[in-house]
Amino acid sequence: MTFAFVSGNAALDLTGTVESRRDHPKDLLDTPASLERWMGECRVLPDAANVDTRTFASALELREAVYRLARDRIEGRPFTHEHLQTLNAVASEPTPDIELTDAGVKLTGDAQSMLAYLARDAIALLADNDAQLKECGRPECTRLYLDRSRGARRTWCGMKECGDRMKAAAYRSRKRASASPADVRA
Repeated sequence: MTFAFVSGNAALDLTGTVESRRDHPKDLLDTPASLERWMGECRVLPDAANVDTRTFASALELREAVYRLARDRIEGRPFTHEHLQTLNAVASEPTPDIELTDAGVKLTGDAQSMLAYLARDAIALLADNDAQLKECGRPECTRLYLDRSRGARRTWCGMKECGDRMKAAAYRSRKRASASPADVRA
């Protein structure tokens, strides 16, 4: 299983580790090892060794808090106090060491410090009133993303993940609609 990193923000990518939230939720983070793998694949974070059960539980709580707060923001509701408390508690933990190198930013620290980094990233995003947060336009997808497109006209979380599927479905629908009755029976 591979994870999708199409949200434009690592904290939002973390929320995307639950697929199809509305219909048949599928949790891609079902063990501490899966969180280690997600952190290893995330472009922002270094490999996180040794995710213990406390850190794993904290990651799941953070994921849900960020998702609910982002949904509050998208729907124009005040933030839920319980989720704010969770986010702020994780953000108050020690953060990783950060260093600028020729290759870019290098973070070092344990898994809990990486969660604190993600929580602070989520706070910065949720506090930015100009950030265009959206939910994917594919009905089966519930992934949230940051729309940085010109005019904020992006419709899907990612072209490969959902855009291609939606375009192919629209093409097939147009093809069926334009087919003559004889073509349909053939």
